[in-house]
Amino acid sequence: MQQLTTLVRDGRALAALAVPLALTQLAQVALTTTDTVMMGALGTGALAAGGLALVIFNQLRTMGVGLVTSVGNQVAAAAARAEKAEGAEGAEGAEGAEGPEQTAAAGSGDEVRGLVRAAMAVATIAGLAGAVLMVLIGQAATLLGQDADVAHRAQGMLAALAPGLLPCLWFQAIRQFTVGMRRPQALLRITIASVAVNAGLNWIFIHGTWGLPKLGLTGIGVATSSVHLLSFLALHASARRDPRLASRLSLDFWRADAPTVRRLLGLGTPIAATYGSEAGFFSVTALLAGSFGAAALAAHTAVNQLIYIVFQVAVGLSHAASINVSRELALGEYTAARRIRNTALACGAVVTTLVGIAYLTLPELVLRPYFDPDTAADQQGLHIATGLLAVVALLQFFDCAQNIGVGLLRGLDDTRSGFRITLVGYWLVGLPAAWLLAYPLGGETRGLWLGLLLGLATTAVLLLRRYGLALTTRSALTHQPAATG
Repeated sequence: MQQLTTLVRDGRALAALAVPLALTQLAQVALTTTDTVMMGALGTGALAAGGLALVIFNQLRTMGVGLVTSVGNQVAAAAARAEKAEGAEGAEGAEGAEGPEQTAAAGSGDEVRGLVRAAMAVATIAGLAGAVLMVLIGQAATLLGQDADVAHRAQGMLAALAPGLLPCLWFQAIRQFTVGMRRPQALLRITIASVAVNAGLNWIFIHGTWGLPKLGLTGIGVATSSVHLLSFLALHASARRDPRLASRLSLDFWRADAPTVRRLLGLGTPIAATYGSEAGFFSVTALLAGSFGAAALAAHTAVNQLIYIVFQVAVGLSHAASINVSRELALGEYTAARRIRNTALACGAVVTTLVGIAYLTLPELVLRPYFDPDTAADQQGLHIATGLLAVVALLQFFDCAQNIGVGLLRGLDDTRSGFRITLVGYWLVGLPAAWLLAYPLGGETRGLWLGLLLGLATTAVLLLRRYGLALTTRSALTHQPAATG
């Protein structure tokens, strides 16, 4: 009974940070979905070109986000140390003298400001480099086998999207700062507002209303870049109004400390590589699914989108667990850090179980947005997708668990192990298993997803095992017992 009470209490504490982050992730999905829907309204050619441009933009954006993701953990640890020092100062405050605790608190506050400056410097470097690379990739699209007309239209949109990468990554740097300070509430409001603003600006720039030029597909890129800039300005203004954040918010990245920048890059590079590796893993399996025909690819795309939506909940849990681990370790609470793992996995299990039940009991309703059961052309794809839902119901738990595992290791500042383990799980286990089950063993699309399941399960087990061992080692080195289990 006491364990259940502790789990509920820890679950509430985790949800206070995880829910806003998960909803923010879902709102960002809505942002991309809005762009895709409005591309489709312009015709198949525009959808193909715009989709190509978004794939390139999202790949570079995801890698850039990975470079600043560790900032939240570093800020959380520094803020916890500051609070601990301030608490010690308060206990001795009756003497009225400025002691070492006060100096430590001020130093930790300076540490947070230094981290924010370094994060802005990393975001600036990544944003500028990514923008140039984005344009260059667009110019080389025809060399990559793309249709000339599609490549030409994609180049215009990429040129419009490129300037938006810089404020997009600035936003992510400030986002990590607010999350590390456990003040993420404004993120959700701003992201939801950005969906509506993006839709309005899309319409204005596509059709040239209010005397503006009619930009068509390129207008969607202009709108998206504008939204990224407005979102950054809104989050910065919100942080400035928060007394707890304003005193530690510093955007003068040109004053960033070089060793801190190098430290963030050292932590962030494996995260960026992990994100890129995971995206590549799923991209390759999509190509394999396409080899079984259009219906198989359509089914694969549909169930993959279902997982992508649920994955945003896992992202929220992963980030929240990661931040809380950094905080508890800074306070020396190793037993609490171990409980965070169990709480996050329990929360993930509840969500994925409920969604899995919906998959198994209401398959037609779940797949209705992607297939029309009354259309002969969609019936084969619907049949294949329905058969995949049983596999997906189990797979999404391991997908959630491995994401949480990456976040937990990030809380330990161990980003390299996370990258190495995902390489093993995705590429040495998952992909060969998917090929074996799909082709030699004749499982086709279902075999691919069983291979994905094995890869994600292996990754999850290795990541969580690594976290448990690393936590036990750290607690032993500091002579603090960590509860097992």
